[in-house]
Amino acid sequence: MKSNKNTFHRITFFVVIAFIATLTVSFAQTKTAQLDDLLNKYNEYGQFNGSVLVADHGKVIYKKGFGMANMEWDIPNASDTKHRLGSITKQFTSMLIMQLVAEGKLDLQATVSKYLPDYSKVNGDKITIHQLLTHTSGTPNYTSFPDFFKKLSRDPHTPTEMVKMYADSTLIFTPGEQFAYSNSGYITLGAIIEKVTGKRYEQVLQDKILDPLKMNNTGYDHHNTILKKRAAGYEMNRSTLENAPYIDMSTPYAAGSMYSTVEDLFLWDQALYTEKLLPKKYRDMLFKKYVPAFKDFYGYGWSIGSMPIGSTEEKVEIIGHGGGINGFSTIITRIPQDKSSIILLNNTRSAPLGEITVAISGILYGKPYEFPKKSLSDAVYSEIIDKDLKAGLAFFEKNKEAKEYSFDETEMNVIGYRLLQAGKKQEAEAVFNLNMEAFPTSFNVYDSYAEALMEQGKNELAIANYKKSVEMNPNNQNGIDMLKKLGVEIDGVVKEVAVPDAVLASYVGNYELKPGFVLTITKEGSQLKAKATGQSAYDISPKSETEFYVKAISAQITFNVNSAGAVESLTLFQRGKEILGKRME
Repeated sequence: MKSNKNTFHRITFFVVIAFIATLTVSFAQTKTAQLDDLLNKYNEYGQFNGSVLVADHGKVIYKKGFGMANMEWDIPNASDTKHRLGSITKQFTSMLIMQLVAEGKLDLQATVSKYLPDYSKVNGDKITIHQLLTHTSGTPNYTSFPDFFKKLSRDPHTPTEMVKMYADSTLIFTPGEQFAYSNSGYITLGAIIEKVTGKRYEQVLQDKILDPLKMNNTGYDHHNTILKKRAAGYEMNRSTLENAPYIDMSTPYAAGSMYSTVEDLFLWDQALYTEKLLPKKYRDMLFKKYVPAFKDFYGYGWSIGSMPIGSTEEKVEIIGHGGGINGFSTIITRIPQDKSSIILLNNTRSAPLGEITVAISGILYGKPYEFPKKSLSDAVYSEIIDKDLKAGLAFFEKNKEAKEYSFDETEMNVIGYRLLQAGKKQEAEAVFNLNMEAFPTSFNVYDSYAEALMEQGKNELAIANYKKSVEMNPNNQNGIDMLKKLGVEIDGVVKEVAVPDAVLASYVGNYELKPGFVLTITKEGSQLKAKATGQSAYDISPKSETEFYVKAISAQITFNVNSAGAVESLTLFQRGKEILGKRME
């Protein structure tokens, strides 16, 4: 099945962490040398392209750029390269709100209607400022609206126009009762800042945070501004990096519009230990554990929780946040116990920033940590191209269990299409077949295999595999279209399944796929939705009473019921992996 171009709301949904191998690290090396070795390896394997800063006990011990800030002009990333931040912007918005609270100009428990009289009274009289800050308002996430990224995100909008997109929408729950990450809430907070101050959000940000901290390489991004040392954003389309889709920066606004450098974000990080911007009483409120969320708890614009130290069972308390926007992925991780920090800004959108952060923490604390693995798929492709198919298949058999290689369904699918596009149809068929044998629970592998078969005129076998793919995922539109093209009547292939409302309700809850990574199942009417840590919500549809498929992406979910009839876990099937998520209390 042909992969869709990535957009910033989809790229990391149900992120399946790249497999990595634990290596014995010589701690005789300096921390700087270890950081260099680790990050060079991530860059070498194509898993990180951006800027890094690491501070140990409040002192910068490492800052460097990797890969290219602009691939068309071969301009390298550096520690002063400007990257778009995505949702890291939210912590700046929350600071501006708390500054207004400290000045007596805002009441956290007041409703939206008090500050935005034109906001829909239906919802504006119910939602408080506190609930917007903590993602407990129930306001639908505008970035999940149909066609938002294809159409609306490309056009400029005023804050008033942005707010009108969702103000009248039905709330997804009663305000204050649940947590659901919502960019919309932070758009509303930006509009409130403008209303209370009488100034544009951008100007308030400059006056009250950036200028006082001398964050001279940080600001509200505008596409038309000539901005020196601005990184270009890239996304992967199959095996090829492309310029990221355009987004007008008025649409992420107070939820995701900023750019910065790792150096400036370190100034921000260290200022948060002082009263330069906010008295301690109010500053502490930013980091209070208000509501259980993805990574333990959510404060005001910050996640508060813990993370493993390297590859050990030990953990350290952290305050942090990630971000993602077309072509960029970001993360800032603060370790309050010793004022250490790890800041990663990546401009190829997809990168295992969480795993890199954990590895860096191992270096900071002198603990074992993990190195990335090589891609087995890329190695197999090279063997086929440099030698022949026989050599590629032999290499795969020899190394498929080797510790130094990772084997990923999507990566193998990519090389299959590279071969198919190069006219090597038999080689592509063989690679897709390998993938199908390795990941038999994935609908996508059957779809891709069928395409290679159809390209060679093996239509009967192609039909059988397309049918299997559609049966596994009734939302596989490509499979449906191909069956129609091959003259197959699909009425009996795609079947509607009705699940009792009480059964759907029993699935609602939080399921921990791994520490700090939670899949939240919610219900709106008769529609179940799934939302992973830091991502948008997606509709899921039933194949049976316990099996569901994700409408927007290649993933399936099975709810596991015990002998007493209680739902105790779910299993996520994606990219050929099966991940068990235990239900959280």
